[in-house]
Amino acid sequence: MTDRLHARYLVETPLKVEDAAAVLAGEQSSGTFVAVPGETDALKQRFSARVEQIELLESVGEPSLPGCRGGAGAFQRAEIEVSWSLENIGFNLPTLISTVQGNLYELSQFSGLRLLDLEFPSEYQKHYQGPRFGVAGTRRLAGVVDRPLIGTIIKPSVGLSPSDTAALVQTLVDAGIDFIKDDELMANPPHSPFDDRVAAVMRVVRDHQQRTGKLVMVAFNITDELDAMLRHYDTVVQAGGSAAMISLNSVGPVASKRICDRGQLAIHGHRNGWGMLNRCPMLGMDFAAYQKIWRLVGVDQLHVNGIQNKFWEPDDSVVRSIEALRRPMFGGYQALPVVSSGQWGGQAPETYRRTRTIDLLYMAGGGVLAHPGGPASGVRALNQAWDAAVAGLSLEEAALGSPELAQSLAAFGGAAKRTPSERKP
Repeated sequence: MTDRLHARYLVETPLKVEDAAAVLAGEQSSGTFVAVPGETDALKQRFSARVEQIELLESVGEPSLPGCRGGAGAFQRAEIEVSWSLENIGFNLPTLISTVQGNLYELSQFSGLRLLDLEFPSEYQKHYQGPRFGVAGTRRLAGVVDRPLIGTIIKPSVGLSPSDTAALVQTLVDAGIDFIKDDELMANPPHSPFDDRVAAVMRVVRDHQQRTGKLVMVAFNITDELDAMLRHYDTVVQAGGSAAMISLNSVGPVASKRICDRGQLAIHGHRNGWGMLNRCPMLGMDFAAYQKIWRLVGVDQLHVNGIQNKFWEPDDSVVRSIEALRRPMFGGYQALPVVSSGQWGGQAPETYRRTRTIDLLYMAGGGVLAHPGGPASGVRALNQAWDAAVAGLSLEEAALGSPELAQSLAAFGGAAKRTPSERKP
């Protein structure tokens, strides 16, 4: 623990790294490009950012990003650690973001800059409660104990009416699904008003609960202007729901925290837009830093992509994301990794082999809805795949006694062998 905010960066610069790091520290605290009246030694001692550590890496012959000025020849890469006094920031999330991710990305002394990780001041533990439900609470609400939660997404993404959506939900709850969520593109459109959709879906969910005792978790997409989000949240609570979804990058940490602080629903954090922050290797931020911000905010479930996914992200990166989300913050603040993106049972063995955890929400769209035997067979196939994964069996071995998994393997098995560019979204 520390009384300062620490951030670690990957940087690239044509200057001496020490000089470039000093510019960053000055720009993001008390400094400017020239000395100014009032910037006394005492003030700088108390409020200036400090360069705590520099680790030199390789040098490259070309800049990764345009617009860098100063120096010539090789561009040096390094990891640097910078810290700030809690007095600079207080308990102010927008200021925290501005401090570690603000103008520093525009500094012409750098041809590359990426936020790698964060360490929050110990005082934050007293001020930010973190996830209200997390792994254990989500399991309790969904009634799932000793396996991953199996989930799916309402598809088509847009276009279904409230009654159409409810009919699909009826099929899914009858199939034995644990978790259903709105697509991030489905919020409160004219063809499916939010209140009407919640009422229609929750009639199905509550009837299923009365018949079976199982309350399927439905994460309704409440993303909207803040006042509307609060109304949507209340609508879900009044209807007897257990979860809500937020598009985190669309509404930001302040609105997300306002929702999380209400504490009645598990909050499903969708990271759509993440590629804009992450895809360039010398710009943006790593998931290790990103997920800590949202756990501080109080998000209970957070997307991490998936093994052999339909997007650009390599498997190694997905595994690191799951590991980062599982590491305790302040000794806890547990949030549930949400594995999604082109998933079916075929990725379960590799996911388990590389992460050794069943504390996951494993979501499959087509892997459930497009199963040759129907959605119920799709859900059973996913559970069979995970049973096999934990037992150390191959899919082929498990499929010998699991007809639904055998059908999945026949229908979807070729997808696992295609490269990301060959896999259809």
